[in-house]
Amino acid sequence: MKDTKLTEKDFLNQLSFEPLSKSNWDLYVDLFGEKGACGNCWCMSFRLKKDEFMKGKLNGGNKNTMKKMVWDNKVTGILAIYNNRAIAWSAFSPREDFIKIENSRVHKRIDDKPVWSVPCTFISKDFRRKGVSVALLKGVIEYARKHKIKIIEAYPAIPTQDKLPDAFAWIGLYKSYERAGFKIVDNTSKNRPMVRYYL
Repeated sequence: MKDTKLTEKDFLNQLSFEPLSKSNWDLYVDLFGEKGACGNCWCMSFRLKKDEFMKGKLNGGNKNTMKKMVWDNKVTGILAIYNNRAIAWSAFSPREDFIKIENSRVHKRIDDKPVWSVPCTFISKDFRRKGVSVALLKGVIEYARKHKIKIIEAYPAIPTQDKLPDAFAWIGLYKSYERAGFKIVDNTSKNRPMVRYYL
């Protein structure tokens, strides 16, 4: 955020939120950059079996898999847009689309209600620590409200140290979810509780 005259509140008020689609695919690619956010992930880590994911890190496989999902009109996540640039991303799909979560021993389903999950977020380096994560979650909530999605679920980290490795930041920080109105619904993991937002 280069405009130093712009307050954080004014900046956040200028954000808009869009589901990833064919029309904004290029903005998503620019946001994720050459590394695909991290190690050619392209937000496929939670969606694929480990061997498929590792194979997809080569030759643009994970990127192409995500692109196919978007071209098939699947909801894969929400972008935060600022000045015609995507500055942040939140994965957002039905929980069953995330194989790693569905197979998790720690984050087992607590009921049989239809749930949409937010397993990770990614914020451009230039826009971190500016309140974007909470604003993005509110954008996700608004999308859910418009599409009659009743339960949003996530699995954020409660840091045990001051400096958190990026990999943990990408699964989201509990304090951001708390500020956005999410409540803990399962404490099987003390450092990664299951949280929900009920609409």
